[in-house]
Amino acid sequence: MSESHGTDPYAETDDQAALRELARGIADREIAPRAHEHDESGEPPLPQAKAMAAADLLRVTIGEQWGGFGYGDIEASIVLEEIARADVSAAIWAQLTFNGPPRGIEHLGPPAMQERWLPGCANGDELISIGITEPDAGSAVQEMRTTLTAQGAGFRLNGYKNYSTLGHAASGVLVWCRWPGGSGANGIGAVVIETARPGVSLAGIHQSMGVHAATEAELAFDDVEIGPEDILIAGDPTNTSAFKQLLAHLNHERCGNASMCIGAASGALEYATRYLNDRVIGGSPLAQRQGLQWKLADMAIALDSARLLLKRALHLAGPAGTPPALETAMAKTAANRAAKLVCDDAMQLLGGYGYSREYPLERAYRDIRGLCMGAGTIEAQLNYVGTNVARGRTTNSPGWIGQRFE
Repeated sequence: MSESHGTDPYAETDDQAALRELARGIADREIAPRAHEHDESGEPPLPQAKAMAAADLLRVTIGEQWGGFGYGDIEASIVLEEIARADVSAAIWAQLTFNGPPRGIEHLGPPAMQERWLPGCANGDELISIGITEPDAGSAVQEMRTTLTAQGAGFRLNGYKNYSTLGHAASGVLVWCRWPGGSGANGIGAVVIETARPGVSLAGIHQSMGVHAATEAELAFDDVEIGPEDILIAGDPTNTSAFKQLLAHLNHERCGNASMCIGAASGALEYATRYLNDRVIGGSPLAQRQGLQWKLADMAIALDSARLLLKRALHLAGPAGTPPALETAMAKTAANRAAKLVCDDAMQLLGGYGYSREYPLERAYRDIRGLCMGAGTIEAQLNYVGTNVARGRTTNSPGWIGQRFE
């Protein structure tokens, strides 16, 4: 650690430092040794999830009344970073638990839904996937076709979701769908159902470039019965209120995405640095060569810049709040870009070894490439940031001078 005479505004508390040490130990002992095998086989990371659950790491963000610890986004980020340093696929299981459906259920769901799902998610017995994306509704979520039709006191759900992370391994799925009479963003809400419920079927599993152990499933819904107890948040066909609440919760997921990118990139930088120090050419380690040191410098600067943007967004969320949208979009973009740079350059520094499947760098590169699309693409984040800057909106940085142009 570099010498410091001041105070780090984002310094971790003793409890947070202990959580990082615990997560790093589990990652080193239980996650890393299994990463290559699961990447090759495509089998979901069930042993890794059990190891995280046994260490109580999946309890981090779930409320104490449901068996969790009730921690916030900072603690979630710490665990995700450390697990992703070893294996992004395993980290995605934790991401779904920390920043996916359980958080929405805790904040928005009825008591019966909370009791049904949250204790099991906290102890690792339950995993809930999320169904948002459709073939014609990716970033343009408001174009979705998955719809509820009224039937008695409840509804019937019909539609198709083609990118439901770990949907083939999950026991439940949170489905964004349209309420009767809605159009565009009006009337979009969400339900939570068991994947074993009649009418829910696995239509396929994507063969992705990366995250082979935590890839995306295609889920179809054919006249699935939906009762009042299954409704997370009802869509109102006259307005976008429910849709906006669902979108706001994606800021947690985006911060988790950034955390995983930073973790994977950190692991890649550490691996490359060790290699350069161990590899001796002409009587001296490669790490002593100025040109390679410059490359390490660029990697480290990009990585820490993204880490600082992420820490700001996380701290602005507060103990039980939501990370602000503008700071979150900046952090995710920076983390995605940094991970691409760092993982790519780490592979280059190892030469042919970096390109080999026998070493972890090419897997990290493949894994983070998908994270640059998940939780909102880099381009979607740039659209949001650019639109807001053009309107004169500012981040919480005191150096910005705001001026509204709307």
